[in-house]
Amino acid sequence: MIRRVGIVVKHGLTAATPHLKTLIDWLAAREIEALADDDTAALLDGAVARLVSRDELARTADLIVVLGGDGTLLGVADRIGESNRRVPLIGVNFGRLGFLTEVTLPEMIPALESAVAGRAHVHDRSMLSARTRLGHGPEQRHIVLNDVVVTKGSISRLIYLAVYIDAVFVTNVKADGLIIASPTGSTAYNLAAGGPIVHPGVDALLVTPIAPHTLGNRPIVIPGRCAVSIRAAEDASRDPMYLTLDGQSGFEFRHGDEVAVTRADRTLTLVASPSRGYYDTLREKLHWGER
Repeated sequence: MIRRVGIVVKHGLTAATPHLKTLIDWLAAREIEALADDDTAALLDGAVARLVSRDELARTADLIVVLGGDGTLLGVADRIGESNRRVPLIGVNFGRLGFLTEVTLPEMIPALESAVAGRAHVHDRSMLSARTRLGHGPEQRHIVLNDVVVTKGSISRLIYLAVYIDAVFVTNVKADGLIIASPTGSTAYNLAAGGPIVHPGVDALLVTPIAPHTLGNRPIVIPGRCAVSIRAAEDASRDPMYLTLDGQSGFEFRHGDEVAVTRADRTLTLVASPSRGYYDTLREKLHWGER
């Protein structure tokens, strides 16, 4: 039963204010508590919700509604992954390109009503587990939805990375960087870098070089059960590199550091649009068939 609904709005999205009131009034009429983070609270304009952090939202809400774009949803999704809870997400699209925030504003209340009634159509999306060892420090673990990326620093030089799959050396990649993506993340940075679109129902991992130095370094799709490890190649330069997790957080990635990426043992539940499917979204967002 859904008793608490978290609401997250993109920072500074004033256009969401009237829709927030509609949403909170709908919840209040059904005696469902509304929870809001700091960014959302700044836009309430008199509507009443309990103020909590985004981390607490992931730990306590039974359902979360995100108003914004895919980046806002990713920040919430990663917190849900870290919380190890099954919290459905409704992504309401205020941006131009919403592969994750696929519910439109007119669909917001119908989607919420279906979710509260337990009859919503949902997608379970696989997530990634990234285990990083930076220097001689302890291993860190992060759960992300879309991708783990290693890129060059501010100096405009290629980086040289060694790639291992299931502890077996595969290749050295000389490029601007390397993306390890989930099928859900295939339509994000991976797509911009020339990687393939992979249906989110496919059990796979994607390994995509960013602007590779040689044509031989091409994207590869591997089974989802595999583990991909990245480290600087033995003869790589000492130029700075960066490790980025879903575009939400990152660390400097030095010679001797390593990140290992596997499919996480949990999934993220997304409430689907009541009027469109996955291929409808692809066709709309990628302008397929247009002349």
